[in-house]
Amino acid sequence: MIAVFDIVNSLLDWLQTFTSSPWFYVVIFAIAFFDSVIPAVPSETTVILGGIAAGQGELLIVVVLLVGALGAFLGDSTAYLIGSRSGGWMSRLLFRGEKGERRLEQAREQIHARGGLLLITARFIPGGRTALTFSCGLTHQKYSWFVRWDAIACVIWASYAGLLGYFFGDKFKDNHTAAFWWAFGTALSVTVLIEGVRWVRHRVTGDKEPAPGFEPEPSISEQGSDGPQVGKGRAEQGGAEVGDPV
Repeated sequence: MIAVFDIVNSLLDWLQTFTSSPWFYVVIFAIAFFDSVIPAVPSETTVILGGIAAGQGELLIVVVLLVGALGAFLGDSTAYLIGSRSGGWMSRLLFRGEKGERRLEQAREQIHARGGLLLITARFIPGGRTALTFSCGLTHQKYSWFVRWDAIACVIWASYAGLLGYFFGDKFKDNHTAAFWWAFGTALSVTVLIEGVRWVRHRVTGDKEPAPGFEPEPSISEQGSDGPQVGKGRAEQGGAEVGDPV
């Protein structure tokens, strides 16, 4: 574990030598994108480095936030599309047998119960965001719903990381590991707070309805014998389309 952080820290030390160049915008975008698909380097820290450079007048903070959010959003969408396009073979590979089917159903139930807030909180958890966006595609959640909530999550995430470096850059300039743990710890605290509020609300109201903003997907029987497909599954019933808000 320590060796991993040493490698990441060495990589970030090397990247810092480029923070004064406009090409660092491309670096922020690329790492935010690939970290959303294949978690390797914590992209929060790269956005923080961009924020530090912006605070020193080397980059523009608005552009740092924009490329960070855009890279994260396109990466999340790619993970979603991988899950949705992989179809049955990926489901059979990752969720074999009855136990695997239960895990997949639990993922679907969690997305249904917690809605868009789950996308927002998961965006702050390295690795967790990839697992969730992939699961959203694999369980065939509506892409229009996914895009709406994921865009909000990516803007919040990029703003948080970039402004953290912009205003508190002196604390992290020579310690990138501390920057990551600070960002991760604060994000985890916010996640716990959101989940705590949701749990209290559920206990007080007993509300079992889908979270606000969640659009239920069509059932398997309504989608036909071929199973769920992205962009399909809409059938007319009494003049209304299944899955559309009433």
